[in-house]
Amino acid sequence: MREILRSTRRLLSGLKPVKVPDSPARAFRDLWPGDIGRGERLLGGVLEVAGTARRLEPLPEGGGGAGCWDDAEGSVAWRAAAHGFQWLRDLRALGSDAARLRARDLAEDWLAHGAGQALAQAPEVAAARIAAWLGHWDFFAATAEDGFRRRVMVRLAQDARGVAAALPAEALHRGALVTLKGAIAAALALGEEAWLSRALRFLPGELERQFHPDGGHVERSPAQLLRAVQDLIEIRNLLHGAEVNAPPILATALERAGQALRLFRHGDGALALFNGTREEGAALVDLVLTQGQARGRAPLLLEESGFHRLQAGRTLIIADAGAPPPGRARDAATGLPRGADRFAHAGTLSFEMSVGRDRLIVNCGAAPAAEGPWRDALRATAAHSTLVLADTNSAELREEGLGRRPERVEADRHEAGGAQWLEASHDGWRRPFGAIHRRRLYLSESGDDLRGEDLVEMLEPDAKPPGFAVRFHLHPAVAASPLQDGEGVLLRLPSGHGWCLRAKGARVAVEESVYLGGAEPRRTSQVVLQAEAGTETVQWAIGRVQAAAPGGAPEG
Repeated sequence: MREILRSTRRLLSGLKPVKVPDSPARAFRDLWPGDIGRGERLLGGVLEVAGTARRLEPLPEGGGGAGCWDDAEGSVAWRAAAHGFQWLRDLRALGSDAARLRARDLAEDWLAHGAGQALAQAPEVAAARIAAWLGHWDFFAATAEDGFRRRVMVRLAQDARGVAAALPAEALHRGALVTLKGAIAAALALGEEAWLSRALRFLPGELERQFHPDGGHVERSPAQLLRAVQDLIEIRNLLHGAEVNAPPILATALERAGQALRLFRHGDGALALFNGTREEGAALVDLVLTQGQARGRAPLLLEESGFHRLQAGRTLIIADAGAPPPGRARDAATGLPRGADRFAHAGTLSFEMSVGRDRLIVNCGAAPAAEGPWRDALRATAAHSTLVLADTNSAELREEGLGRRPERVEADRHEAGGAQWLEASHDGWRRPFGAIHRRRLYLSESGDDLRGEDLVEMLEPDAKPPGFAVRFHLHPAVAASPLQDGEGVLLRLPSGHGWCLRAKGARVAVEESVYLGGAEPRRTSQVVLQAEAGTETVQWAIGRVQAAAPGGAPEG
């Protein structure tokens, strides 16, 4: 660490003042599509970040303070996104003069009122802004008046100097990769070879830290893996366009990460909802995989990342059977989390299930940019399709990540004759209750029969488990009808096919739930298996049915 600090001081003290060109030395083009709906809302003065919307509009003439850029406005994640300017994509998607002028007005307002905020100057936020400004230069700045372009370029150069000096980034999460990407883009745009050399020196080590050998990302979040693959593609293209040799590990990391991303795709092409992830949209995932040149079929297992994919017939199970990522204290000056667990949920051993293009069993989704209470409600164990012991989370939810968490998560997988078994366990309730959760899943060779067993194992002799619930959150398009015998629920998919969930050892009920996997919050249902105190095991089965017999009992 001392050597890094000395190197940073030498870099800052030894560099000559940056010569700021009138425009970037190299033309860049942001690769990713914006969202027209979000762009229209931003024209109306509202910025939406991962489903959380707040006001973002220039201060009225003569207004005081920092306006919408103030550190007191919104969550840290929402404010970081506002300062990061990636919302330029959404305005660009509109393609109108009004959108172009709004982009300039917001940039001008940020320069006047937001640039001095501590969060705006954090390396990962400044790097995101550098990449956004350069990637959208032709859209919002190239045809603007000279004074505006000069102000933007001067600020970009100031930010770039700080970002280059901050390498290597302290964050354990994807923000460190964004910092490197911003440093590389700025070095090429400003012709600063020393910055480029510095970034390339740290790139191989950061890629090894960011990605597991199986291609999974350190944050264990499908959404962050998707964005990390986008970062790798952008870095590759930046270096290729400048005819700079990329380190060989970049191509290796991109290939592995692209394959890993396929594991998290449901039949509808969008992503499974683990650890701060929303569906993200099949079109974007397709584009990223195409740009990344990811070939081949989805892997069945990410061994180091701890995710499994069970697939038979038209049925797909995606299960989280890995330990949460490492944590770290958040930055005191900016409030930004620095641990890889910044978006982690308490959803160990949860799973999702889809049949063809229809999602059946889901987790509730995420609101990573929302204020604490709403964000944490979706991070809770009860918002996932897994067991909840004594209404207690399997990991302690904190603002910066997780506190108490499962430390030992084990999984064993078998296959015979096309049928698949997954046996997994975690010790997240060892400290509060002296208990281990064990889950067994079996998927038949046809895919028409999923069976499970959830067991609470007490570590103290003669100890009895407290009461627990096994939850199965349903996608909003699934209709749930309790059976007359009270021991099961008929589940009807949009395709018209029916499935039946039955249980042994617990009371079966249908309760309300919420789904935040898509663009808007939606009401939905969940099947809850409620086990009384002293119960150790609940067995359940989800089987395909052909039709409903008289009285509501399924045939099949």
